[in-house]
Amino acid sequence: MTEEIPDSCRVMAWRPSVPGVSEVFHARIVDYRYPAHCHDTWTVLIVDDGAIRYDLDTRHHGAVGSSVSILPPGVVHNGYPSERYGRFRKRCLYLDSTFLPTRLVGASVDISTFHDHELRFAISRLHDRLVTPDQLDTDARLAMIAERFSRHLELRTAAIPEPEPNLAHRLRAFLDGHVTTKVTLVEAAGLFDRTIPHLVRSFKRQYGVSPHAYVTGARIELARKQLLQGRSPARVATEVGFHDQAHLTRHFKRHVSVPPAQYAAGRGIIRLLIG
Repeated sequence: MTEEIPDSCRVMAWRPSVPGVSEVFHARIVDYRYPAHCHDTWTVLIVDDGAIRYDLDTRHHGAVGSSVSILPPGVVHNGYPSERYGRFRKRCLYLDSTFLPTRLVGASVDISTFHDHELRFAISRLHDRLVTPDQLDTDARLAMIAERFSRHLELRTAAIPEPEPNLAHRLRAFLDGHVTTKVTLVEAAGLFDRTIPHLVRSFKRQYGVSPHAYVTGARIELARKQLLQGRSPARVATEVGFHDQAHLTRHFKRHVSVPPAQYAAGRGIIRLLIG
């Protein structure tokens, strides 16, 4: 007989339009035990409140707020609140089986949880970004998270190549040619035969910003010019590469301090003053 989920449990789930992310799952669990089950994805788990215990294959594991956990595809596990708390609030990412190499499945069964504050922060930020995702941004974040997990699971600190200034220049030229169109770091990595983390490190070392921040800034500059030419924010948004007007507005306010419509209205005021 299947155990009923208590009314005190709450879940929220969605599938963002991001390649490689099968599902985002947020849950508040009180006095409930997940039955034994498995996923066909990698599960990346962080806990925001309480503590969770889980049995992965024959290994016993746990996770609390300062840790990050990764569960491999195809391996049976359960999940339940620790006796001390009786509850937990968690955020999970279900990532395609290609997120990490198959050879790391065994290591992730043996060592599933890590105390890595930078990795936890990166995963938490990715959850925030997946509400309204931008692929150029999420490409980089997912790749950096995968690289960090890989280093933990290899039980060694992998040698990290030094940033390449020339590669940064080449990537900037590539991004400049795709400012108003959809662009991904997956494409760039294939074009330059480098990993996404190495592309991002080289670019940030050379220019001080991530590729995503650079492209966003370039799009804002184009939007400012078009708005001052009298074009509507809705039209400008799609022409310079944003998803829609709301997407433009969110970034425009952060860069310029006011929404696009208010910015464009200043043009009309100036014309009245000098007219």
